[in-house]
Amino acid sequence: MPLKAVILIGGPQKGTRFRPLSFEVPKPLFPVAGVPMVQHHIEACAKVPGMKEILLMGFYQPNEALSRFLVSAQQEFKVPIRYLQEYAALGTGGGIYHFRDQILSGGAEAFFVLNADVCSEFPLQEMLEFRQQHGDMHSFVILGTTANRTQALNYGCIVANAGTQEVQHYVEKPSTFVSEIINCGIYLFTPAIFQHIGEVFQRNQQELALEESSNGWQRAEVIRLEQDVFTALAGSGKLYVYKTDGFWSQIKSAGSAIYASRLYLNQYSKSHPERLAQNKPGGPVIRGNVYIHPTASIDSTAVLGPNVSIGEGVTVGAGVRVRESIVLHGASLHDHTCVLNTIVGWDSTIGRWARVEGTPSDPNPNDPYAKIDSETLFRDGRLTPSITILGCSVTIPAEVVILNSIVLPHKELSRSYKNQIIL
Repeated sequence: MPLKAVILIGGPQKGTRFRPLSFEVPKPLFPVAGVPMVQHHIEACAKVPGMKEILLMGFYQPNEALSRFLVSAQQEFKVPIRYLQEYAALGTGGGIYHFRDQILSGGAEAFFVLNADVCSEFPLQEMLEFRQQHGDMHSFVILGTTANRTQALNYGCIVANAGTQEVQHYVEKPSTFVSEIINCGIYLFTPAIFQHIGEVFQRNQQELALEESSNGWQRAEVIRLEQDVFTALAGSGKLYVYKTDGFWSQIKSAGSAIYASRLYLNQYSKSHPERLAQNKPGGPVIRGNVYIHPTASIDSTAVLGPNVSIGEGVTVGAGVRVRESIVLHGASLHDHTCVLNTIVGWDSTIGRWARVEGTPSDPNPNDPYAKIDSETLFRDGRLTPSITILGCSVTIPAEVVILNSIVLPHKELSRSYKNQIIL
């Protein structure tokens, strides 16, 4: 069966909670567990038999980094990959409706739609099999997972028939408890979905025509799959939910990138053991899951892990300790630095005996259904303790402590800081 996949990558004004990291690289290309965030999606799509083409859709200006990534991904995964640029932010349904001819060209009988800011095991093959067993070949499938009662309110909630898994009711971010089954932002559609999105488009146009006085910025093309389409489709017998027990998390903030990195590194032991560093004589001490780029140079007395990824061309000196952190390409950690729960930006330098530490924003480990909370930056007028982020080309002097702070790019610090945003 000819299939396609669409990955929604958003655009520049969308990665705001990801600053200062999204200044340097579009958020979908931010490395998680050693490879760009969307590469995990592409790899999962390329494995599905019959996958004819993968389309990335968003409103980033096509840039050098994105083009380079697409060329190398096509070579690696042997499947055509293209980027379709929306002329404006059209919402999750507006983009695929706008480019419906591109999606349907070549006779795709079904297509996946994946949000780029989730990390998951991507059980795409299972979703296809589920659709064959439940519902007919014209039904649509949402990937769902279980959240706890309080956190479910931050997501799209799905009420489904326990026997058939047909979606009876869908509410995006309800104000009171609806269901603990939440939408994972991964869908399987057939071309029939465009008829339903088209009805929303027509309705939007009629409403805008009535509101002559509207200030012109509202567009009929802006369509949200979740609120506009799923809410209407629920209960019609066309929409089903496939519940997964596999890992799943959103990657909204930089803090959740470290958590996502941990989930992917765990999966590597099964899917990509060659990506995990091993303890070798004369090499650094590895504890737990660690990814080290082949070009990185690491002293044999350094101790790394668990959950560490070291990027291209990074240098790590003697006696350095790194745990639960992402070190991006070209960074340099001088002798005896200690880096915990931190993202070290591109080409940054940490002086010797310095300590850079953040507070993890992990879900409650005692609750199997807990998800990561998208923390607000401030609470009660104070900076919420979170992971420490060094933007690109930041210099930290020797023998200082940086705690729970966010340092914007190109800063040269001269002293210790805690709980601050250093602008």
